[in-house]
Amino acid sequence: MEYDQLLDLVKKRRSLRRFKPDPIPDKVVQKIIEVARWAPSGFNMQPWEYVVVTETELRDQITSFMTSYWQQSQEMEKAREDWQGAKWKLTGLKSAEQDYKIAPVFIILYGDPRTQAGLPMGVRYMPHRTNIIHTTSLGNAFVYMHLAATSLGLASQWVSAIQVPHVNCMTKNLLNIPHHMEVFDMMALGYPAIKPREKYMRERDEMVHFNVCDPDDFRTDEQVRAFVKKARSWNMGTHSRKADQD
Repeated sequence: MEYDQLLDLVKKRRSLRRFKPDPIPDKVVQKIIEVARWAPSGFNMQPWEYVVVTETELRDQITSFMTSYWQQSQEMEKAREDWQGAKWKLTGLKSAEQDYKIAPVFIILYGDPRTQAGLPMGVRYMPHRTNIIHTTSLGNAFVYMHLAATSLGLASQWVSAIQVPHVNCMTKNLLNIPHHMEVFDMMALGYPAIKPREKYMRERDEMVHFNVCDPDDFRTDEQVRAFVKKARSWNMGTHSRKADQD
């Protein structure tokens, strides 16, 4: 792959939150996982386990577990700091669930912490470093999943609410996942029902620093706050977008 092709793929990779209900062939899902299993992992421990959920009743159950999270999240927005701008308004719980409920495939990525026993002893006696290696290994696989989905013309969404204790517990029980397995994140996968809007991005020159840095090269508190406010507004807009009309 040429660099320009890689950059184009990365730019196309977006979290699209509106899906068509059309089924996805099993071989396509397998292609996504085939890419992800080649992701780099700490000491090549490959801690990942992929749980593919395609049965409608199971997907509906998982989304129902997240209902209380959406309610709590809406309430918690009242506690945001004023400088962050407008609160994140859901147009209704039923609408919010449509972000991922219609997607025909869920892929839940779990990590097996027992693989940490294979790390060098100098790492195992540093719990914080061990946890970082474990988490970043899973993050690598998850990003590979999204890039693979994009290359196949599919839409994908991070559904991190799967990590909420209640959701995590009930989903494990529903799918008969061993208790020692650690959830990383869930991907909702389907054919896109919207075209992505232009992504709000920081300029490259303001985030790249060479060799010995001058503290003044980095953003001030005010500049970070201004970016956060704009980024929040952009994100709220992407969450509220309706499906494209034919």
